[in-house]
Amino acid sequence: MDNPYKGRTGLARVLYATRYSCEGLKTAYQGESAFRQEAWLAALMLPAAWWVGRSWVEVALLAGSVMLVLVVELLNSAVETAIDRVSFELHHLSKRAKDLGSAAVFLSVLSCSGVWLAALYQRFVA
Repeated sequence: MDNPYKGRTGLARVLYATRYSCEGLKTAYQGESAFRQEAWLAALMLPAAWWVGRSWVEVALLAGSVMLVLVVELLNSAVETAIDRVSFELHHLSKRAKDLGSAAVFLSVLSCSGVWLAALYQRFVA
């Protein structure tokens, strides 16, 4: 049986996908305080990447590390939402999934911090 929601192709698919993505970003911004905080930091850090980075590679690494945090936070929020959709009951597998998502966010933040600290050191100290 074919999925009735998979019938769009071409430009129509791109337009609908873009609309759904924008709705997802809006939902995350309005409903997830962690995403909102990270989005505000990204709004500061992304332009700063052009100033801190000395080459396009450095700028790409700085900006990419910031974007990675946002992507992982969105995926973590999606996992948490799906688990909450199934049940609010406390269950060890639900806790495990949520803890793993949180750990992924933590590692992305550590990675971003390391990239930025190294770039700032290289730019201003070395």
